[in-house]
Amino acid sequence: MWKCKECGVTKSQRSELLKHYKLQHNHFGRRPLKNYETVNCIFRGCSYKTNVYDSFRTHRYRNHRLSSVSDLKPEIAAKNVKRPKRGEANHVPSYPAGETADNLEMERQVLLKEVKKRNNGRIIREKMAKTFALRRQEIVEKQPRVEELQERWPAIFQEEEINAEFLRITTVPLQPRFLAGLDKQSSQLLQVIRKKGGAVGEKIRSTLKPLDQGVDLNIRRECLLKLLVIYLGEDVSHLIKEYLVVQKEEAKAELENAAMAIFVLRDDDALSPPMDIGLVVDGVEVLNDLSSIASSCAMLFGLTYALNLSYPVELKYTFETFQKIIMDIESRQMSRIQNLSAKLQE
Repeated sequence: MWKCKECGVTKSQRSELLKHYKLQHNHFGRRPLKNYETVNCIFRGCSYKTNVYDSFRTHRYRNHRLSSVSDLKPEIAAKNVKRPKRGEANHVPSYPAGETADNLEMERQVLLKEVKKRNNGRIIREKMAKTFALRRQEIVEKQPRVEELQERWPAIFQEEEINAEFLRITTVPLQPRFLAGLDKQSSQLLQVIRKKGGAVGEKIRSTLKPLDQGVDLNIRRECLLKLLVIYLGEDVSHLIKEYLVVQKEEAKAELENAAMAIFVLRDDDALSPPMDIGLVVDGVEVLNDLSSIASSCAMLFGLTYALNLSYPVELKYTFETFQKIIMDIESRQMSRIQNLSAKLQE
């Protein structure tokens, strides 16, 4: 027998009970807001109102499925602004003295033209530095999609400007610090990793083989980074996605669903030198022709600051290790990686 939770009536079949709910208790399963409040739609230009939570969810799916944070009403977006949490010394700076939003917007439009010219690095650096405050306010407060940023701020996806933007935000150099920190920790890190047992230890031993054969510095760094991800209990394939050239179309389709990753294209086999190394953010290729996996990790880490992105959930501890152990930023506040940090100090 099936019993109604509202009035206690019993029915012999589930279908009869559902029909009873529909005819006698059509409010059942629809969650009203507290005190029957009315909530307004949070997206700009929409006047929809409801006092039922599930109705709002349906409305949002049908009408605002493709909307982003930048489409929120101003009062809602203001509440959603992220505060500095990862050592950002200049998270949302004020405009330079004597500058206004209109003036800096004009500078941004000039910058768009300068980016299209060859051998124009000096002017691009100057314009990017001058428009830093405008860019940070836009990125942090509006949280535009990657495609929008590529249109409005294409220079921020250049390797040199990722380094420069990271330095402006944190006052710490990006790529030199990352590579030097990785090399400094490499010997002690390998000692700690080699001691790992169990299933993780098995994965580690297979990844260690190239190191034991003697390899160049870039491959050594690549192996060390992969070992670090495995040691932290995370999946290397979430960070580094490797393909052969003949798999290019397959790679393109898979990368469109990647939130944040490094992709590697090789010619013949997994041991051949990469033909291309690049970065994908929110399914969009943002950088390619990078020199090594280690440099790519530094650039991807830098983009999390430059674009104000959260660390990927599936690589949370890897990126936290990049920040607090390799880069030594906010290193006093640790979570799960505290045990690793302590072992590296032994």
